[in-house]
Amino acid sequence: MLRPIGRPLAGLVLWSLWGWPALADKPSPPSANPPPAKHTLRYKFRPGETLKWQMEQRLDVETTISGNTLTTEAFTGQVKVWRIKEVAADGSATLENSVEEVDMRQKLSGRAEVRYNSRTDKRAPLGFENVAQSIGVPLSRVQVDAQGKVLKREHLLGSRLHSQLTVLLPDQPVAVGETWTVPGEVAVPTADKMIKKIKTLQTCTLLDVVDGVATIRVATQVLTPIRDPAVEIQTVNLETAGTVRLDIPAGRILAQRMDADKTVFGFSGAASSYRYREQFAEKLLDAKSAVAETKPQAPPFKPAGPDKKAPEGETKADQSEPKLLGAAKKAAQADKKPADSANQAADAPRPLPGNAQAAKRLEAIVPEPKRPGGTRR
Repeated sequence: MLRPIGRPLAGLVLWSLWGWPALADKPSPPSANPPPAKHTLRYKFRPGETLKWQMEQRLDVETTISGNTLTTEAFTGQVKVWRIKEVAADGSATLENSVEEVDMRQKLSGRAEVRYNSRTDKRAPLGFENVAQSIGVPLSRVQVDAQGKVLKREHLLGSRLHSQLTVLLPDQPVAVGETWTVPGEVAVPTADKMIKKIKTLQTCTLLDVVDGVATIRVATQVLTPIRDPAVEIQTVNLETAGTVRLDIPAGRILAQRMDADKTVFGFSGAASSYRYREQFAEKLLDAKSAVAETKPQAPPFKPAGPDKKAPEGETKADQSEPKLLGAAKKAAQADKKPADSANQAADAPRPLPGNAQAAKRLEAIVPEPKRPGGTRR
């Protein structure tokens, strides 16, 4: 005999009407993981303000051709100055960029070290005259927005490079761990006197924020495939990685450190190699608006591991390497007396050092240091 089902169903209906709503009315427990805090990163400028940074760059270049090796060690220290002329309502500013002082040293294998210090030397040595003339005078007038984007640039003296002025900040507020990217492009001259455009990508990550100071990891990579080693060696200074410390309330960079270490094989025959190592450090000197900083110290270069070897079976590269390397090749094959190198295209990467006639190569560092990174920005 079948049992009647009407009464149980009625009880179920009453439970659904009275019991369940009572359970639904209870407040839900608070989330165990609240959303992370977002930080708005912006540069902040004040009319009439003067900002100064101490910058140091160390280069170590080793060129090997047919078993002969030429080494170049270079150091550049300078005080970079920004004088804020105007600030618009949207936070963008017009500033004049200059260099207050420089300390430069360069040592080639088999030759005496060449030095120039603008504070102590009355006359610049041969090859550094243009650098000496650039000290203490406006080099460029730049309009930059609160994210660091260059809106307008007027060259007053020195280099005509259109490099990034400082690390670019994100459009939107970011939380610790979030990233933003900055695409870029540089033009590199080839052996046949053509221009090859190289695309780059800078990736920035907010690592942490402590006491109002943001630490940002910045890494730049080359996206364009490069199959010609003679072109590749002109991009070795583009691939850098390091950190930037930004004072969020004051809206300015306190310090940054960038490193590069890259080796290219086969730019002038299968037995040729070119190793480029760079260390760049910067710290704010204006203590009134920044957290106290110690002077950046770039330690001596330490190879990450055993020297790389050229792949087996590599074919001999095109013998008509760019003019940039002509001096290094002649010095390595003959009496190691470096010769002048040709000028690069206006938007090419910073020229590589390699001889005692250092003005044109190191001059590019003095007027408008390249970074994001580095910034040299």
